[in-house]
Amino acid sequence: MAGEDTSLFNARQMNRLRVIQALYRHPGTSRIALAEHTGLSRPTVSAFMEELERAGIVESYEDDAPRQSGRPPVLMTLVRRAAFAVGVDMGHEHLRVAVCDLSGDLLSDEYTAIDVDHAPHETMDLARELVARTLERAEVARDQVIGVGMALAAPIDRDSGRVFAEGILPSWGGVEPIAEMAERLGLPVRLENDANLGALGEHVMGAGQGVDELAYVRLSAGIGLGLVLGGRAFGGSCGIAGELGHVRIARDGPICRCGNRGCLEMFASPSVVARLLGPDVTVPMLLELALSGDRGATTAIAEAGELIGEALATLVTLLNPKRIVVGGDLATTGDIVLDPIRTAIARYSVPPAGAAVEIVRGTLGERAEVLGAAALVLGDSPQVLAQRLD
Repeated sequence: MAGEDTSLFNARQMNRLRVIQALYRHPGTSRIALAEHTGLSRPTVSAFMEELERAGIVESYEDDAPRQSGRPPVLMTLVRRAAFAVGVDMGHEHLRVAVCDLSGDLLSDEYTAIDVDHAPHETMDLARELVARTLERAEVARDQVIGVGMALAAPIDRDSGRVFAEGILPSWGGVEPIAEMAERLGLPVRLENDANLGALGEHVMGAGQGVDELAYVRLSAGIGLGLVLGGRAFGGSCGIAGELGHVRIARDGPICRCGNRGCLEMFASPSVVARLLGPDVTVPMLLELALSGDRGATTAIAEAGELIGEALATLVTLLNPKRIVVGGDLATTGDIVLDPIRTAIARYSVPPAGAAVEIVRGTLGERAEVLGAAALVLGDSPQVLAQRLD
């Protein structure tokens, strides 16, 4: 992830930054371990610790793990309330806002249904109100917030911030979400595709922790895919990587909202699967039926899972991920959708890659994207904290 510019940092500032980065990545670390992580001498690390403790950025505590003898080591960690981040998740049909502290703990969040696709300005106005309410409930002052991460259900060009809205977000053409939200909130804003942030959320806080090659599949209003490769989010040259729902699976299939014909979304998205059971069947009704054991609902979801698994088998063969985390609406059905995905991947991917990949349900649930949005900002926190002392 791109962070704050450090090109103007002097040598002392860079060393301080290295210490804070090490504490961010390894909370609860001794001074000896910090010296190893940073390559700095123990006296230098100790001097920075004293400086950062006086500034309220770092605190120390004794390790309470059982010991046979000797004094327990003193461990260092960043003060949780030294900085905060706001996450804003704008799905096709919902808005969620969350406030997290420096450790990534969720302090407050709020959700509401809204037609995001056709109401960009109304959605951003409402986001401003929800941010204010969540900050108040979390007892966080606005000037303590280092930034806002924003998830949007469309491809995003990370360099320019451009939203590829055509066929995906019908009323967002020409809208500049970063500038508009920054003006509304008076805070720095970073924008990313929602599936990419779902991947980041699960990677940092959920079922993808400790895995450097990860795919996150979001099965909600559409079918999205976020990738973490080499421990870093991957969006491709212009933010289009991961549009799994728009992979073509049928030459003569129905025309998709993207303008192509026969896309995976037209056969396996939750809303399409729900309509197989009747024109008035909603996604919540589909999920309730499936979890109660209704044969029609479980069959429809299993068949969708098989199609999704076939598409993912190509990904497994090409990228050889260690783990695929499945989130979104259909993931709530557990093995009803996961088992067909596993079976299809095992059948259609190259055997070594298919045997190596784990397919698991996400642990963050409906908050994966908003927590990933907050994590996007928290990744910049070491630079922000380091600059506070100048």
